[in-house]
Amino acid sequence: MPKVRQSQLIKVVKTGQVISFPTDTVPALGVLPERASLIFSLKKRSPDKPLILMGASPEDFRPYIKGTFQELDIWQQTAQRYWPGSLTLVLPASPLVTATINPTNSGSIGLRIPNHKTAQEILAKTGCLATTSSNLSGNPPLETMKAIAATFPDVYTLDDSDLTSKKKYGSGIPSTVAKWTEKGWMILRQGNVSLEEEEIIE
Repeated sequence: MPKVRQSQLIKVVKTGQVISFPTDTVPALGVLPERASLIFSLKKRSPDKPLILMGASPEDFRPYIKGTFQELDIWQQTAQRYWPGSLTLVLPASPLVTATINPTNSGSIGLRIPNHKTAQEILAKTGCLATTSSNLSGNPPLETMKAIAATFPDVYTLDDSDLTSKKKYGSGIPSTVAKWTEKGWMILRQGNVSLEEEEIIE
């Protein structure tokens, strides 16, 4: 796996190549949204398992979603309460979200801001990236640089000098996933973050 400094990693992903970077949960694979098909091929990932967008701020996601003024207000309140953090919000998608990110349902998109300084620095420079965990589809998330390098030898990642840890990256627990419905938030996967009881539907 080519190891580069953070500034070079940002340049690499802007050329359309896949990178790996640490987050607060598990290490991520990331690529420009229009190049998302590369990750599906790399991970041998089924098209019914969409990627999510990671960004550095809620404003980065605005072009990718659509909703009423009331819905946008609710989503913003939820984002302010739980982001940055290990919560993925699945929202109605704008036409900017193509089938390359969500091949079977481009009408929705998962969004997250990781609570990780390095990840936020990268995303602030690259803009939103289509992301998923650094592992082959169906296998447990990879948590060490050695494991990521062995599985994805051609994927660029950070040089050791730009990593805060040389061993395990993140909590190892995937994010909570909450999907917006007309009645409220539906929990698709429970992780470290728990929404308030009145916010979710059964």
